[in-house]
Amino acid sequence: MITTDDAKILINLARSVIENALKGKDIEVPQWVKEKFSQPAGVFVTLKKGGHLRGCIGFPYPVLPLWKATVQASLSAAFEDPRFVPLQSEEELNNTTLELTVLTPPRELKVEDKRLLPKLIKVGRDGLIVEAMGRSGLLLPQVPIEYGWDAQTFLSHTCLKAGLPPDCWLWDETKVKTFQGLVFEEISPRGEVVKKDLV
Repeated sequence: MITTDDAKILINLARSVIENALKGKDIEVPQWVKEKFSQPAGVFVTLKKGGHLRGCIGFPYPVLPLWKATVQASLSAAFEDPRFVPLQSEEELNNTTLELTVLTPPRELKVEDKRLLPKLIKVGRDGLIVEAMGRSGLLLPQVPIEYGWDAQTFLSHTCLKAGLPPDCWLWDETKVKTFQGLVFEEISPRGEVVKKDLV
């Protein structure tokens, strides 16, 4: 279980690796951080500037130690999110808040009638992954809360995120997976870190 204190360490780590990258410095992770967060876990790092999304990338599955996943996700969110230009300067980073979402392993939802899927999804608790035709889309649990979506709209937007039709969740071959996430955010840049309650 990740505590708020743990999340603050990880968010500070994310911020420091982005800052070092902007300065052209090597990334150094303290050994105690590597030991404390050695357990593999899925994680996403989200950057927000003025309350608006500035980058969000992560690992849905527990394929890396949490510290390493946090480092790689933070660098990717800052510099490799194809929806945004890379973060430009330390000044911009100083005006950007970071959000950390630590994920449970995704599990496929199996129903005989796909029309029943929305009833199995709890908005504010579940994140979604939709997989079909070699494509996949993922939306974090906080996204439908921010946009005021119900479960069916959430499903449709996850399909769109995968580059698929909004009703592809009804296809026989489509896999729909859910996961849960603990979400922590900075109140202000470099400010207090709090757990974000979604429900």
